[in-house]
Amino acid sequence: MTKARLTTFGTALVGAVIFLWLGLPLPWLLGPMLACLTIALAGARMQGAGQFGIFMRTFLGVAVGASITPQVLVGLPDIAGSLAFVPVFIGVIALIGYPLFRRVFAFDHPTAWYAAMPGGLQDMLVFGEEAGGDIRALSLIHATRILVIVTVAPLIMTIYWQVDLSQPPGAPLTSVAWSQIALMVAAGILGWKIGERVGLFGASILGPMILTAALSLAGIVQTRPPAEIIQAAQFFIGIAVGAKYAGITARELRIDVTAGIVYSMILAMISLVFLELIYMLGLAPALDAFLAFLPGGQAEMVVIAIIAGADLAYVVSHHILRIVIVIVLAPVVARLMGR
Repeated sequence: MTKARLTTFGTALVGAVIFLWLGLPLPWLLGPMLACLTIALAGARMQGAGQFGIFMRTFLGVAVGASITPQVLVGLPDIAGSLAFVPVFIGVIALIGYPLFRRVFAFDHPTAWYAAMPGGLQDMLVFGEEAGGDIRALSLIHATRILVIVTVAPLIMTIYWQVDLSQPPGAPLTSVAWSQIALMVAAGILGWKIGERVGLFGASILGPMILTAALSLAGIVQTRPPAEIIQAAQFFIGIAVGAKYAGITARELRIDVTAGIVYSMILAMISLVFLELIYMLGLAPALDAFLAFLPGGQAEMVVIAIIAGADLAYVVSHHILRIVIVIVLAPVVARLMGR
């Protein structure tokens, strides 16, 4: 293990311990994330967990897939009205976000467009780079979007809805049969690799989710991953977000990170408007709508939804639809605008 990776893991562990000691929400996610962010801004060399970190994300897909039962499928038509708001939500974000990055922060066209798009971080980086955008600026803007939303959302949930985010995200390891754990590990790895092979976006989460959902509907997988595994997944997600700030310069901090913070606050306000609409129309409970329309990272929002006890099928279906629409239409619209 390299010195940079040891520094990163040690810092993340210290962050988790401090959050646990202080009784703060989501200690295994926010503790590592903010601790890694702090030492990255201080100039320390950092290195993420690589393929093992991606492997740990597969358990989030497994957790969602294991929650999809025949009863959940029966209820899916009931959320169609709420899903219809997702394209409108994306359109509003684009109309506000693109001018902000293009005119206020003076980014070039491809960077401004893909910075404004609320898609998956990796997908937006790939599209932005192919279009000639600033890959480093895009990385910092999207990392900041995720960081701000994932940090602020638990505070709102704790203060406004009194959600207990200190509760375990599942049953203890000792209460889950080892045969079930082996099945979930296998579903995670196979789903991830098959998803990558067929070019599925978000393969490390959606691949395991689809495969585990099939096993759950067949009655083979009968439980979600135990609490300790979900907490370990949170730890590595926190590292992945915080480590993206390694090597940041004063100029990047002043322009790229500031742009990301401003945009995150605007996104939060747009999300709250849609939350109010969904709730007033009686389409979903307020907490579920809040988590469904917050454009944080897919993995991070799944973690929060699991711990909050939200309707996973509802929350995840909205995030998947958002990302699908952005991935399919963002490059097309970017080319049309470029002309």
